[in-house]
Amino acid sequence: MSGHRYRDVLLVLVIGAFWGLNWPAVKTILGEIPPWTLRALGFTLGAALLAGIARVCGQPLLPPRGERWPLAAAGLLTVFGFNVLTAFGQLHTETSRAAIIAFTMPMWAAALSVPFLGERMTPNRVASLALGMLGLAALLQADLAGLLADPVGPLCMLAAAVSWAAGTVALKRREWSVRPVARAAWMVGCSAPPAIAAAFIAESPAAVPWPSTTVLLVLAYHVVFPMVVCHAAWVSLVGGLPASVAAIGTLLIPVVGVFSAVALLGDPLTAAKLTALALV
Repeated sequence: MSGHRYRDVLLVLVIGAFWGLNWPAVKTILGEIPPWTLRALGFTLGAALLAGIARVCGQPLLPPRGERWPLAAAGLLTVFGFNVLTAFGQLHTETSRAAIIAFTMPMWAAALSVPFLGERMTPNRVASLALGMLGLAALLQADLAGLLADPVGPLCMLAAAVSWAAGTVALKRREWSVRPVARAAWMVGCSAPPAIAAAFIAESPAAVPWPSTTVLLVLAYHVVFPMVVCHAAWVSLVGGLPASVAAIGTLLIPVVGVFSAVALLGDPLTAAKLTALALV
């Protein structure tokens, strides 16, 4: 196995572990910090840390003029859209279920990569994605009445999946002169202003009670690992692999997410969830 392949495997494992554990982490934080305020804090602190790391590594932060708007668009889809929609989605559905629905993302990324990136839909990829969709169907049909009664959570998660997939395709559609950590800093940073504005309009952050020590520690984990380490790793992974292959590599995340939600949040581990995970 080549050095690049080892690096890609390591990035997939890092993303799977830290983003997987982020599902119960975010659910815990949402118990004391409302969603817009959480995202405003996460994006702002995450962008600042990524920018600092980029500077230490000698990576220029400012992209060339022609790359700024495309990179901002990729960031708003990948970072802002996905994170905001998943936060609201988790308020309306179990964390373990939300994690599985969100990771229909590879299906949307593979579908979008064909017309926009010219990638080939090979039989292996088709079979892999079909199994993933069967997993989603198994999950949703187990509580069809509940889904019809309150579809907000699952719909938010599906929208989040499409948003991340579109951002991944936008990120892969061109060659970037700005390096991966600086690229991640720009993408997370572009997501901060609309989140800050929404937080002040909808939630009055100054009126939010000071969080408990536990939530502050979980928030620190959320910023350092999922927001900083994983976004830098994801940008690097997408730069080195076809968009659909990189997206399929994220399917370790819902496995970690589901079992950590069961262990840490007490979510029930049902036969439908196990079937869905096995198919994924």
